[in-house]
Formats: sequence, structure tokens, C-alpha cells
Amino acid sequence: MGLQRRAVLTLKKTATPTAPAGVPDLPDRAAVPAHTAETPDSAERGALLAAAFPALLAFYDRERRHLPWREEPTPYRVWVSEIMLQQTRVEAVKPYFERFMRALPDVYALAACPPDTLHKLWEGLGYYSRVRNLQRAAELVVRDYGGELPRDPKTLLTLPGIGSYTAGAIAAFAYGVPAPAVDGNVLRVLARFFADGRNILDPRVKTDFETTVADALSRGTPRPGDVGQALIELGATVCTPANPACEKCPWHDACRARQDGCTSTLPCREKKTTRREESRTVLLLSFGGRYLIRRRPDRGLLASLYEFPSLDGFRTEEEIRAYLIARGLTPLSVAPAADYPHVFTHLVWHLHGVFVDVAEAFDLPEETPLALGGNTPPTPAPGGDCLLLTPARIRDVYPLPSAFAPLTAAILTRKGDKPC
Repeated sequence: MGLQRRAVLTLKKTATPTAPAGVPDLPDRAAVPAHTAETPDSAERGALLAAAFPALLAFYDRERRHLPWREEPTPYRVWVSEIMLQQTRVEAVKPYFERFMRALPDVYALAACPPDTLHKLWEGLGYYSRVRNLQRAAELVVRDYGGELPRDPKTLLTLPGIGSYTAGAIAAFAYGVPAPAVDGNVLRVLARFFADGRNILDPRVKTDFETTVADALSRGTPRPGDVGQALIELGATVCTPANPACEKCPWHDACRARQDGCTSTLPCREKKTTRREESRTVLLLSFGGRYLIRRRPDRGLLASLYEFPSLDGFRTEEEIRAYLIARGLTPLSVAPAADYPHVFTHLVWHLHGVFVDVAEAFDLPEETPLALGGNTPPTPAPGGDCLLLTPARIRDVYPLPSAFAPLTAAILTRKGDKPC
């Protein structure tokens, strides 16, 4: 039976139809208007949401995508996939996930993996703190839990890199625990379903939606893991950010935002932060076809990854030559390589890459001034020696973040490089 909704109430109190059997009645729209700033009754919403689950599960059984982590939902595979899917599209994750599973098939292999190998497996996914936390958590799972991920969401929350969504996803998808797994897709679906105009970027609003989902799941809902997957599937494939396909939605008749004609304005996302902007000159220092890279410090942005050395600001050719000469190097040529921006969550780098050929075969120690930070370089990371490598070896072995991908491509395609 399709879900039914109450007729829209006007301020003149007309006859109020009753909801069909088994479907909770909705509060008057005059009492709970769309775009309210007040916290709604989670129990009342939970009852309504639970009644909508059968139609949602039928949609999921019929339309769900076949994804590698869904076909074999072990706790380890679910965990790794959920960490990869943070800030990354499903189609982009698939090949990385398959490669990662081949190289590190279980939590023991992940815990024992050398950091450089781990970073290389993650290269291209970005947000490298995710994979560092993944390994730290794996070490704890091996040490404290016998290599088995806990099934209790509260225990999962104690592991590095696992927040409320990931804890709920592991518990629900892998173990069938009735735990809420509320990500951006689910927030969008629920904001529209209830025509809730509160800011979904407010942590308090997310917590309230988690409470609503938890209440709905507590009402004896079968297949709680599939319910969580179905909510995500609905948001990813039907209730999309732009141009939602309402005619395909299993909640077409129940969705208050569709009834109110406000699907295009919901959910409300009010960001309070702006991105800081920095400009940097990146030096592609080469001798005989080999290029200098170094490891970044163990803490902070892009920690422990490799980079091409760079200077603060956009530097002229004269400034670059003077900088190198002052440090005992003889620049033979300085030529543009690539100019482009790279966007992080709270930061934008405007990068100016230059090819710099030098006369000396240098073997620079880790204290070299040719490091991030301009005239006053930071303290080098332990073991952060500079390396002089061919472009192919940089590409194949050493993990460079995607911020430097255009420059790695530039040295790979540069004409005339002949390694000594």
C-alpha cells in the first residue's frame, strides 16, 4: 500500500482526513511549518519514518546498485569502503577499493603495512589523514580486539577516524545492528521528507536526525542494515542535490517538500567558513633528468607525504635564481611548468610550477632550505631526506598528494630529460 499524506490544512480549520491504518498521522502544517527553527518531536517523526520503511526497502531491492563492498559486507570491507567514500564519489572509489583489498585483504595486513606503501595505495583519494587514522585504528583492533572490529557503535567511536556515521554504518551494514547511519545523502532525504528547513550543516540538526532514525529503527524494523543502505541509495540516485527525480521516489506521495513545492530549496546548507588562500612557487629542481622531492613533516596538512620543494608566494625568475645561488646551486634554466589552483576543505593553494635545471649533482640533507616555508623552512620530519629520482620512479613508488599531480604529469611529459 502506498503511503498517504493528510490534506494540506488551511488556517480556516477544514475537515481533517484521517491517515490510513498503520500510517502515523502527521501534525498540522500550521503547527509544524516547513523551515521551522524549532526542534521537532523525534518520536513522532520516528513513527512516521518507520511506517515509510517498507516502501523504501522495496525500492532498494528493485533498484540498488551492485557495489563491491555491498556484495561482501564484512566489517573490514565496510569500514574501508566507508572511509574511502568520505568526500569521494562512489565511481571514483571502486578501483581504489579493489586495489586496496588485493594489497591489504584484512585488518592484520593493514596494521602491518609500511606507511609509504599505504600512502601509495591511497594516492589520488586525498584527505590522507583518513588513511593514517585507518591504520592507527587497525593497530588497535589487532591489539585490543583480536583483529575483529567491534559491533557496538559506542565502542567503534573510540577508534581513530570513526565518527557517528561510520560507526553506525559498520554496525548496521556489517552486523545488522539497528544503528543510525546518517550521512549527507540521508540528511538531504530526511530534510525533504519532513520539509525541515533547519541548517543540515549544524551538528545539532544532524544529531536530531540521528535520533529520529534511531527511534524509527527501534520500532522492530526488519533488515536495519538494508534500511540504512536504502536511505543512502535514495539520496544518491533519486533524491539528488539538484533536479531530484521525484517521480521515481518510493516516497513520492509522502514527501512533504514535494507537496509544498520546495524540493529545490531544501536542504538548507549554511556554511560559516571561508577558505583561506595561499600562493606558492613550486620548484621542479632537476639534474640530468632526475627531480628533487622531499617528505613533508609528520603533522599538519598532507603529513608524511612527499612533495616538490616550494616557496611562499609567486616568485620571479630573478628571485628563484638568487635563492638557489645563495644556497650553492647554479641554475642553468628556469622555465614555466604549470599554473593552477588546488582546493582543500578550508584552504586554496594557487600553485606556480617552474622547471629549474641546475649544474650540480646535489645530494641535499634533510635540513636543506629547499623546503616549504620560504626563507625560514620548518623543522624537517624525521627520516625526511630529500631524494633525487626519475619521474617514473616518483610516479610509481613515492606517494605525492593530488595537489602536485599536474606537476608530476609535467615532468613525465617534459622533452629532453635523459637520466644520467
